[in-house]
Amino acid sequence: MLESFSFKETLTCFMVLFAVIDILGSVPIIVSLRKQFGHIDAERASIVSGALMIVFLFVGKEMLKFIGIDVNSFAIAGALVIFIIALEMILGIEIHKVENVKAASIVPIAFPLVAGAGTLTTTLSLRAEFHVVNIILGILLNTILVYIVLKSANFLEEKIGDATLMIFKKVFGIILLAISIKLFTANFAQLFSSYVHF
Repeated sequence: MLESFSFKETLTCFMVLFAVIDILGSVPIIVSLRKQFGHIDAERASIVSGALMIVFLFVGKEMLKFIGIDVNSFAIAGALVIFIIALEMILGIEIHKVENVKAASIVPIAFPLVAGAGTLTTTLSLRAEFHVVNIILGILLNTILVYIVLKSANFLEEKIGDATLMIFKKVFGIILLAISIKLFTANFAQLFSSYVHF
């Protein structure tokens, strides 16, 4: 496995996943969750999100096939979740309510914020182009970055004012909305195409 290591491939996998995860773009959401829950379990969220990506890399397609779901349908479901999160950010409304939760970790940070449908389907597409060891290294590097950002939530909350946070939240909400629409249309087109040919 080590003989397949490539710095270039690892860097490419890291950058692709970094763009999809967009943890820096999610800073307004993280600060908002920090205010809502009072505490973010950075270690747990990072470990779970990293583990989800690695597990899905190996068994994702087989797992979806086993329960009768194709990758395109999975991506569309993820796009709808991202769409709802984006609407919350843009309109300042609360659709997804979490009760009796003392810390934000697994939901919604590990899934769907970090290891969401877009990220998981991306790991499957990376496997078709790159060696597994380089994809895993790319995932681990992103997991470390996610941990650093989550751990800095208190610092970020102090440095980002409410007015700035609100502006960032609206802007990133629109970006997230665009990503969800792109993810939905691309996968819906493929799904529709497969049914037509069938």
